[in-house]
Amino acid sequence: MTRAVVFAYHNVGVRCLKVLLAHGVDVRLVVTHEDNPNETIWFDSVARTAAEYGIPTIMPENANRPVVLAQIEDCRPDFLFSFYYRSMLNPALLAAASRGAYNMHGSLLPKYRGRVPVNWAVLHGERETGATLHRMVEKPDAGEIVVQQAVPILPDDTAFEVFGKVTIAAEMALDRALPQLIAGTAPHVLPDLKAGSYFGGRKPEDGRIDWTKPAQEVHDLVRAVAPPYPGAFTDLPDGSRLLVLRTLRAFDRQPRHAAPTLYRDGDFAYADCADGRVLRVVEWQGEWSGEPLALR
Repeated sequence: MTRAVVFAYHNVGVRCLKVLLAHGVDVRLVVTHEDNPNETIWFDSVARTAAEYGIPTIMPENANRPVVLAQIEDCRPDFLFSFYYRSMLNPALLAAASRGAYNMHGSLLPKYRGRVPVNWAVLHGERETGATLHRMVEKPDAGEIVVQQAVPILPDDTAFEVFGKVTIAAEMALDRALPQLIAGTAPHVLPDLKAGSYFGGRKPEDGRIDWTKPAQEVHDLVRAVAPPYPGAFTDLPDGSRLLVLRTLRAFDRQPRHAAPTLYRDGDFAYADCADGRVLRVVEWQGEWSGEPLALR
């Protein structure tokens, strides 16, 4: 029986762990994170899933410590898998599995290497993303690609909606590739890193809307950070903050104002943007009277 140690978190971690179990892989140990009390936990629990299946689980503060490596080596794993685990694993951990270490990444590598790839893809207006299973090496998201599964990004999809698609894509990709990986026949294709880019993490402050940008860029920012992420925002003249949580493109509508302005028209709110295009503001949060509001 194939033995594995799994580093996992989030929805992708839950679904991919279940794929391993469905294929009869002997998961000797699950390594996951403690939930951060300051974070909105909207996703499934790997720890709870592992407990349901009776799999030993640890939540080390630093997975790269020698004591963790010793626990993993005691499991004598054939494979080490990382499914949305949030910390980099050092070379000693990667070498602990006799047949290699593999990661599931939420983009079509080599595009969007690094952190929060779904959010970055939406922010940049991509029409497609997906999931990639690849061999883990010391350089992040740079190892040989085993399998990919693409999903579409629709023009008004939020990052949350796209993440749901990517979770399914990850499950499909692993389910398809795992028999070949176990048999030793899976393809391994070295990516051309020059064809992609590396992106870092994002902070809540990165959701500030620059209203001098074209409407499409504003719309993409709103989609990329919409709830359950912190949300896009603009500061009002009185110093308060207005969260812009959901927009739709209304590019066939004529703007009413020469400069960026938020206003009501009947049952709807609209934002005239700097490029002369209009967004319909579907959902917002904050104190706005509905009177025309100059945006900057």
